[in-house]
Amino acid sequence: MRMNVLTRGALCAFLLTGAASAQSMPDMPGMDHHHHDEAEKLGSVSFPTSCSTASQPKIQRGIALLHSFGYVEAQMQFEAIAKADPACAMAHWGIAMTQFQELWGRPEPPALKLGADEMAKARALSGPGKTTPREQAYIAALSAFFDPAQPDAQHRADAYAAGMNALHARFPADVEGAAFDALSLIASTAPGDTSLTHEHAALAILVPLFKAHPGHPGLAHYIIHTCDTPALAADGLSAAQEYAKIAPSSAHALHMPGHIFARLGMWPEDIASNLASVKASEASEAKHEPGAAHQMHADEFLIYAWLQTGEDQKAAALTARMQGIGDHMKAMPGMDDMKDDGPFFANELNAVLPMEMHQWKTAAALTPQPGSPEFETMHTWWAQGVAAGHLHDPKLAAAALSHLDASIEAIKKSYFADYINGVLVMRNELVGWQAFSEDKPEAALAAMRSAADTQDKLGQAEVDIPAREMVGDLLLMEHKPAEALAEYRIALKLSPNRLNGLLSAGMAAEQSGQHALAHTYYAAAANQTGNGVHSQRPELAHAVKLAGMAPPAAK
Repeated sequence: MRMNVLTRGALCAFLLTGAASAQSMPDMPGMDHHHHDEAEKLGSVSFPTSCSTASQPKIQRGIALLHSFGYVEAQMQFEAIAKADPACAMAHWGIAMTQFQELWGRPEPPALKLGADEMAKARALSGPGKTTPREQAYIAALSAFFDPAQPDAQHRADAYAAGMNALHARFPADVEGAAFDALSLIASTAPGDTSLTHEHAALAILVPLFKAHPGHPGLAHYIIHTCDTPALAADGLSAAQEYAKIAPSSAHALHMPGHIFARLGMWPEDIASNLASVKASEASEAKHEPGAAHQMHADEFLIYAWLQTGEDQKAAALTARMQGIGDHMKAMPGMDDMKDDGPFFANELNAVLPMEMHQWKTAAALTPQPGSPEFETMHTWWAQGVAAGHLHDPKLAAAALSHLDASIEAIKKSYFADYINGVLVMRNELVGWQAFSEDKPEAALAAMRSAADTQDKLGQAEVDIPAREMVGDLLLMEHKPAEALAEYRIALKLSPNRLNGLLSAGMAAEQSGQHALAHTYYAAAANQTGNGVHSQRPELAHAVKLAGMAPPAAK
């Protein structure tokens, strides 16, 4: 069962909710007002049920919230329906759906129990004369996921996908069923499966339906997730450009286009998307509504995008605030998606910032944020290990690798074990940097190439230092600029417009005597950063200087 490939920042995709989300949510101040907010825009859905007429618009809203992964608010909505309409089987189905957060991680035991209990209630209220055959198919599919007899998460996901495939085949005109079926295909992709078979099958459902129903939030959202990998990113651009317009009341919907924009190196669009998401999260907090903690995920993307555009001061200032933001979110009353994940974001971004800035002593001195679970500390040890290689410190390299191994073991024992393949890429990188710190360049390159080859197949995260770029770094430090350039060019193809990729490619081209090509890379870096006006990076200053000169004649 694979929700999203875990490589650096993709870990956030499965840390977006804590165990507390499995519990029944108390009402939060302001919720009743939000339910009747005529300005709310979550997209157009159609989900007829056998529930009361009064329940129907509330069910529509709950479905729209599910499509935009507003799980806490959706759970509150379906619980309110179940209370007001005791005969409504689909209200209990909806509550259970909020516990199966398909692209975010395996449900924990409390979520599995709540889901199983709610599906038992749904089945008791369902049947001939009570619910339609279509509703019965939804209940059967989700019941298969929450069946206690299922041996593991992959079998649960496969069983649910089989049920949704059958539902879609039986009721082809049901757009919601088609959307949920496509999502089930993505969610049931086995860990390490790089064939993109499930992704292509999902797109075959989603793309034509989105053309026919351009206001549907799930279709747009799931296209973006399906295409959130370098090989498919361009195919997700149209959906990314529309999703925020479809569901502007969802902070997650405002953020999600950034996944595709980041994949394609469209940094201004990425920044605009996530600034809008932060604004929506702040508005939710001001109204005491769920959604405020989505800000941390948007902040994560903002910091990374600012680093690519040379807005280093903005990136550093927000990174310094991440621990405080996380503490604030955790202290909020009531539950919220992502509420408890502040330590993860702080650890990740405190690692990424000095690595992008090549501040190796700073990276070497990092420690995990207080209160971090061990499976949320991997970025700290990753940064330490990479720094140890650059600083030629074998003792630090060995310690960082040992700490990372402990984090890996914690992940294996957690409900996020499906993501271990991405963490093993990180481990291979540290093996490479440890070998380099021990003056074993051949062993270093072998380990780093292994990491890069695996990552190229799995797909990189948006918030990431690509392993392929690290291969180029090793070769450049070994005075092999032509070989390094070849690696940087591959890295830039997979992660377009990465600033360090452009700067490093320019440096490798310059050192290998390819001055016209170097000028091209340096000019791109200068253009992307406004001539480096907000950055103190010496590599960028060098690029801006040479980019300002007339390009050399090609030989």
